Amino acid sequence: MRLFHFSDDPDIAVFEPRPVRIASVRPVGREWLNGPLVWAIDGDYDFMYLFPRDCPRILLWATAETSEPERRRWLGDWRAVAFIERHWLERLEAQAIHRYELPAEDFEDLNDTGMWVSRRRVIPMGKSVITRLDRVFAPRRVELRVVDSLRPLKSLWDTTLHVSGIRLRNARDWE
Repeated sequence: MRLFHFSDDPDIAVFEPRPVRIASVRPVGREWLNGPLVWAIDGDYDFMYLFPRDCPRILLWATAETSEPERRRWLGDWRAVAFIERHWLERLEAQAIHRYELPAEDFEDLNDTGMWVSRRRVIPMGKSVITRLDRVFAPRRVELRVVDSLRPLKSLWDTTLHVSGIRLRNARDWE
């Protein structure tokens, strides 16, 4: 298994554990996830981070509980769908990001959509640059959908799909 960390910083020699910038409500006993950690994503879910850092996005895919009508309606033949707001498309096309590969043995699996964490410093094994981010989704069987606003998609959380929202505080009219 391969683990990655994505960044707009091209010069990270060592990843030091740090707390999350905005703490999340965590289940009892998992509050430590807001503390100092190095975060990584596995290759199956790397599409969640193929965006400029502050780009708000909604990502969805089917789970074992997803109903067939919802699967057909929202995914069609795609493995997953990523929604972004139209005004982010130009940045998605123009900005490069850096994909750092991290040693899997330094991480523990959170059993949460490809998320892994390390409680100690991590030295990357390698780095690659990814450009034209708008073109990296289809080869992963992920459809990129560009919408005027993410707000009308709030009801997705009431479906049987897995729905992840990232950087939604940066979306227009989200509140």
